[in-house]
Amino acid sequence: MHAAETAPTLHPWLVHAKELRVRAGRHPAVDGLDLTLTAGVQGVLGPNGAGKTTLMRALSTVVKPASGSLTLLGAQVDGRADLREVRRKLGYLPQQFGFYPRFTVREFVAYMAWLKEMPKTAIPDAVQRAIDRVGLTTKADAKMKTLSGGMLRRAGIAQAIVNDPELLLLDEPTVGLDPEQRLDFRDLLRDLGADSCVMVSTHLVEDVVAACTDVILMNEGRLLFQGTPDDLIARGGQGDAGDSPAERGYSALLRQHRSNA
Repeated sequence: MHAAETAPTLHPWLVHAKELRVRAGRHPAVDGLDLTLTAGVQGVLGPNGAGKTTLMRALSTVVKPASGSLTLLGAQVDGRADLREVRRKLGYLPQQFGFYPRFTVREFVAYMAWLKEMPKTAIPDAVQRAIDRVGLTTKADAKMKTLSGGMLRRAGIAQAIVNDPELLLLDEPTVGLDPEQRLDFRDLLRDLGADSCVMVSTHLVEDVVAACTDVILMNEGRLLFQGTPDDLIARGGQGDAGDSPAERGYSALLRQHRSNA
C-alpha cells in the first residue's frame, strides 16, 4: 500500500504537479510531469540527465516552472512572487551546498535556521536535535572546513531538517557516507517520513528499496513509474540487467521505455 493511501496530512497532497515543465538553461529538463505526493519517503530514481535534480530545484522553489501548475503544502507556487511562507516549511539539501568554512557545525546549522525564520528562542534546541539526529554530536563545535566529505554531507542534512520541514528534499544525500552511516541514514529517513513528505534523489536503488515507502522513476524529464518498492521489484525478471531484484526492475522499466520511444 502506498504511503499516500495511509498517512494523514493537513493538505490533500503535499506536492501536486500537473503538466509541469521546468527548463535547465534552454533544455526542458522536466517535461510535462504529473505527480502527487503526501507523507512518506519517496525515492527518486533515474539515469543521469533524467531531470531529478531539476525537479528537486523546482520543488524547493529555487527555479520557476516554465509552464504547468505546481502546488506545495496547499499553496500554488508557480508564478508566485512571495514564497517565504512556503519556504519556512521546506528543507532542501542540494547536490552541492555552500557554507562558511570557519563556521562551526553548530553555527552553520543555526545560521540556516535563522534564514528559515525560525523563532529565535527555538533555534538552539532545534540545532542540537538536528546535529544529534545526523550523528555529529561530537563534531558540533568543529569548524566546517575540518570535516570529512561524509561529515559535510551529514551537516548538510542537519541544516535541511532543523526546521522539522513538512516537505524535505534531499538530492544525492548519501554521497560520501560509509556503509554504516548509510544504514543510520536509512533509519533517519523512516523516522522523518512518518510525518513529512521526504523526497530522496539517488542512484542507489538498494537505498530506495530499504528506506522508501514509494519509488518514482524518471527518464528524459518524464515520469515512467510510481509505486512501492515491491511494485518495482515485480517489474523485473531474470533476463534483466542488475545484481538484485530491484535493480532488475529498474532496468526493465528503462528498457521498456526506450523500446517504446
